[in-house]
Parts: sequence; structure tokens; C-alpha cells
Amino acid sequence: MVSAAAIVVGLLWFQEISSSGPTEWGVNVVASYPHDPSAYTQGLTIYNGEMYEGTGQYGRSTIRQVELSTGVVGRQKALRPEYFGEGITVFNNELYQLTWTSGLVFVYDLETFTLLRTYQIDGEGWGLTHDGERLILSDGSSELTFVDPGNFEVISRLPVRDADQPIDQLNELEYIRGEIWANVWFEERIARISPDTGEVLGWIDLTGLYPRAQRGYEDVLNGIAFDPESDGLFVTGKNWPRLYEIELVPGSE
Repeated sequence: MVSAAAIVVGLLWFQEISSSGPTEWGVNVVASYPHDPSAYTQGLTIYNGEMYEGTGQYGRSTIRQVELSTGVVGRQKALRPEYFGEGITVFNNELYQLTWTSGLVFVYDLETFTLLRTYQIDGEGWGLTHDGERLILSDGSSELTFVDPGNFEVISRLPVRDADQPIDQLNELEYIRGEIWANVWFEERIARISPDTGEVLGWIDLTGLYPRAQRGYEDVLNGIAFDPESDGLFVTGKNWPRLYEIELVPGSE
């Protein structure tokens, strides 16, 4: 259960970040929870208070429901070993999962993880989220793709730029209060992106949250989950032993 005080704190940080205040933010750790250190996190999301995670690597890719406070894995489904799992999102009580280079998207029943249907996409799959109407995909480039969740046809593409600089390597995604938040592969920060213009509205610096010296080279920051019921914000990374609940604080401009 989330306390009323935590909800108030969450609302305050979001109101402040959405105002005309700083564009650079740091974080405070509100809480730290166990996380499966063998989980190569590719997608993270919260739906109706439940946390879901997609993991990657050939022969190790899964979708799973995870108890947030303990890190205990509940329901889990493994992909066939030839598939490398990528980003996930839950839309209309169905869980969507990208694959890296197979050009396939799997759609599962959320309650049973039964595979319902499969779609094909062009190119690679990296991150996945939705805005309530459209699915939003990243493919490691500086462009986001909006697709129809009913047939996976492309609606539009959105170049992402910080001023005049394209921002590529866009990875795991989360749609938060009208913004797209994106991990950037091998970066220790999260980009806040306008879904209308592709402009980077600001950056969230997570440097030192899990020091590089304590983890493997590929164990990068990857995984953003937002709970709209409590305004709780959670992050983790590939093979990280902890999941962090964070709140934002103004950083140095």
C-alpha cells in the first residue's frame, strides 16, 4: 500500500517538472527493492498496481509478473531460444513484447500469458510503451514509431532531437503524464521527450545510482516504470540486483 504522503510527494515532483522550471534533474532514492540479478531487463511497466518485466538474451528471454516489494517472480513465460526479448507494454489488458532482430511482436493474455497473436515489424525492436491510443516503439535509432495496436500498421514516425542534435540509441520507454521518457543505451540519464515535436524537454541524471565499477560492462540502466495510481517512479537496469523507487530533485543547469 502506498501512503498518502508518498502520493503527495509524487504529485509535487510531477507538477514541478511539468512547469517552466529546470530542464536538468537529479534523483533521490525513496526506496530500494530486490531485483533478480539474472534478469537482463528490456522492458518494465506497472499496470493496475502489478509490475511486469520483459527480459532478453537468447535462451533467457521471458515475460514475468514481479512482486515489487520482494522481487519475487510470479507468473513467467519463456520465449523460444531463437528469440531475443525486448521492450514490453500492457494495453487493454494484453501484454505486448518486442523482439530484437526477429521482426516479431508477441501479444499475450495478461492473466495467463497465453500467446494470442503475432505481428511483424520492419527493423529492430528495442523499447515499447503507449499513449492510451497508439503504441510507441524505439529501434535504437533517433526515431520513435507510432503504430496502431490493432494491426501494428505504422501511423507516424517522430525524430528525437535535443536542440539540433539527434538523440539515437533510444531504448526502454515509458509514457508519463503526456511525455515519453526514454533510456538511452549506455547513458546514465533519461530523456523526457515531447510526443508532439520530438524535442527533448529535459534530462534526468541517474549517475551513481548503481556505480559502474560494481557492475558488468553491459549491465546498463534500462527500465522505467510509472504507477499512475500513486505517481510512483521506478528504475532498474540489466542484471541489476536492486529496483529503485525515485523522486526527482532539481539538478544543475
